[in-house]
Amino acid sequence: MSLKHQYLGFTNSTSLLKSETSSYFTIFNFEELTKNTIHPENIEINIRENEVLGKRVEHFFEYCITISKRFDILAKNIQVFDDKITIGELDFIVKDLQQNKVLHIELVCKFYVYDTTLGDGLERWTGPNRKDSLLQKVKKLTLKQFPLLYKKETKPILENLHLDSSKIDQQVCFISYLFIPFILKNDTFPFINNKCIVGFWIKSNAFTIEEYGGSQFYLPQKKDWISNPKYCTTWLSFEEILPQIQSSLSQKKSPLLWMKENEDSFIRFFVVWW
Repeated sequence: MSLKHQYLGFTNSTSLLKSETSSYFTIFNFEELTKNTIHPENIEINIRENEVLGKRVEHFFEYCITISKRFDILAKNIQVFDDKITIGELDFIVKDLQQNKVLHIELVCKFYVYDTTLGDGLERWTGPNRKDSLLQKVKKLTLKQFPLLYKKETKPILENLHLDSSKIDQQVCFISYLFIPFILKNDTFPFINNKCIVGFWIKSNAFTIEEYGGSQFYLPQKKDWISNPKYCTTWLSFEEILPQIQSSLSQKKSPLLWMKENEDSFIRFFVVWW
């Protein structure tokens, strides 16, 4: 997939938490930022071929901010040190020209699956490999990333930028791609923006030729996960894709699959190893 398609996928993303429902932090209005962005045919972003998805998303967000008429970037990826030891990083310091205020924005892009065996509510949103969760990320933002702005180690960095931490508003740009159990694919879920639900997930033993033998598949690299499957030009049969899936599962990695049912129908889903 091309950089253009990755960028288009990013700009079509949706905020996971809405300002009116979030009690954790203020939500950056991502949708307002991206609705006026330049068509992806015209993007000018230099990204190395081996750049991971998280860094690509940072580049895309920076580009959107840069071409906007509302914001100016004052600083980005600010490393904060305590005696040469990194204690954290501030993602973006941005000037909101419309409201004449300075923002500290933390950027988050996450993929979560909904597991009914894990507690209640937001506790059920976990990473596809169960290495992280929505609440873990919220806790990290609340207890580590946002408080970093007020650390004594951060003060001289802000002074060099002629900024005062007490006059900086903090917001999170939390975009996410959510996958729900196949049997719940017609349900809605509380506390989150249901527009973030882009697919479903199944256990490995449910991926059978009886259920999926009539479709075509592609296993995208992680850097392409945010892209829309409709732009994919390489499709494999069930028999051809199965060894790739089995290889991922054997490494305890839950593969994300794109499925083509017909020329106008494309589906995203995880096959989980657990």
